[in-house]
This record gives sequence, C-alpha cells and structure tokens, in this order.
Amino acid sequence: MPRPILIDTDPGQDDAVALLLALASPAELQLLGITTVAGNVPLELTTRNALMMVELAGRPQVAVYAGCDRPMVRPLVTAEYVHGKTGIDGAGTPAPTTEAAAGHAVDFIVQTALATPGLTVCTLGPLTNLGTALERSPEIGDNIEQIVLMGGGFFEGGNTTPAAEFNIYVDPQAADIVFRAGIPLVMMPLDVTHQALTSDARVEAFKALGNAAGGATAGMLEFFERYDMERYGTRGAPLHDPTVIAYLLEPELFGGRQCWVEIETTSELTMGMTVVDWWGLTNHEPNCLVINQIDDERFFGLLIERLGRLP
Repeated sequence: MPRPILIDTDPGQDDAVALLLALASPAELQLLGITTVAGNVPLELTTRNALMMVELAGRPQVAVYAGCDRPMVRPLVTAEYVHGKTGIDGAGTPAPTTEAAAGHAVDFIVQTALATPGLTVCTLGPLTNLGTALERSPEIGDNIEQIVLMGGGFFEGGNTTPAAEFNIYVDPQAADIVFRAGIPLVMMPLDVTHQALTSDARVEAFKALGNAAGGATAGMLEFFERYDMERYGTRGAPLHDPTVIAYLLEPELFGGRQCWVEIETTSELTMGMTVVDWWGLTNHEPNCLVINQIDDERFFGLLIERLGRLP
C-alpha cells in the first residue's frame, strides 16, 4: 500500500523538483494534499508555483491549500536572491489553470492528521504551518508516524546566517514547536544536501528526457545553480528538498545518526541554529534521525528515472 503523505512547501526550484518526484511516485506515495507557506517567496507565489507543478505532472486533482503568509513571531524573510522573483525562475511553465482549494492549510493539516493514522508529513520550507497546527491541536501528533524535513545544519553551519539554514531561520519558533512535539523526526540538513550537487551532465540528463517535466526541471536548475556556484565556488547547486522525498522512496540511499536536536530561539547571533548533539554530550534522549550521508549518483538516477515517467 502506498504511504500516506502530506507535503508542506514553499516552492522554490528545489521544492518544485521534490513535488515532481512525489507526484511521479503514486505507487509508493499517496499524496493526500500539498500545503503552502511563505518562505522562498511570498505565499501567493508559493501557492501558484505548487499549482503549476501539479498541473505539469498531470495530476491537477491533487489539492493545494494556501497557509500562513508570515512566521509565527518574526517578520518574513524571503529568498528571491536565490530563486528569482517568481520562486521558480527558469521553469518556463504556463500559469496554472486551477486554483487553491478552499480552506486554510493549517486546518487541512489538522483534519488530515486526525483522519489518517500513520501519516508522514514532509516539510520542504519554514515550519510555520505545521508548528501552528501542533500548537492548536497537539493531539494530531498521535497520528503522525514521522516528520521528514529539509532544514538545519551542524558541521556545515548555515546558508542564511553563519549559524542558521534558511527554512529554520525563517521561523525558528515554529521549528522549536515541531522539534519538541515528540514525533519521530528525520532531518535533511545542509550537511547532506551539499553532497547532492547538480552538474552539467545531470542537467543535460533532465533535458534528454524529452518531456515537459524534464525540460522545466533543467531550466529551473540552470537558474538555481548560479547562486551557489557564485557564492561557494562549487561545480553545481545542492538539490536540497528532493532528498526528503527520495528518503521515503529509497531510504537505503542515506545514512545518519539518532541525535538530540534543539532550535535556538533567543540569541539574535545564532537565531534558528539547529543545535545537534552529534557526539552525545548531553543527557537528552535523541529526538531526530540526522542524515549526513547520501549516494548522490543513485539519488540523481532516481530523480531522472521518476521524472521521466511524467508528461
């Protein structure tokens, strides 16, 4: 039976590729809905981008719910400097013909979790929607089997401040709620995503698929990779968010360690830092599987094979 999942996201080129991977894998993943949050770009655009991806994948019946348009406490920080004005610059896909479903994403998360024992929640952006849902209805944690999230960093540091990765930095208060909820967590930090770099050959492989999804992915990656190549001098860009979906499809591609992870919410210097007790220096029981290894060749092979199934 396919695993029931819900994806919470702020597309973003890498989020968009993660959505396509999930949408291309219905035999393994029962995608109950997509919820959007402000993050890489404002909420109106993240919602539009999610709608574009479900249409591009030929699955417009998958409902998209718009959620929180700002963090729980702090002002919104966005990342157009990475993703472009639309969030998915380079995609070249037409505007969506469908609209977001009626209702708020937080309500949808609560209702879906209460109705779906064994639910997996995949978060690809700031944790505002999920944190708000857990604060409002903590009992939903009883039905959530696990949360698999892209966010944070430890030895790698941050990509928004020296200490903090973007998704956690945007809403550290929401992240703190999620990490303290007692729900099994799997974290894809920068330490693993920075091992999954695009390259000319990998972008060309998406182009060679010859379908609309492959062409849009290649265009997005060509735009997306310019920032990291200029900033870090790498040969390509880390494909962050698809690691979450790949973990559900082929967990053997990854390796990590159970750790205690806590979110910094008070110091402006280290706001949003994921404090990972990698060496077991505290007496805290682990609350998170922190991933730090990936077979990047098989990861990109999975992406290319699955996106090749789409229109």
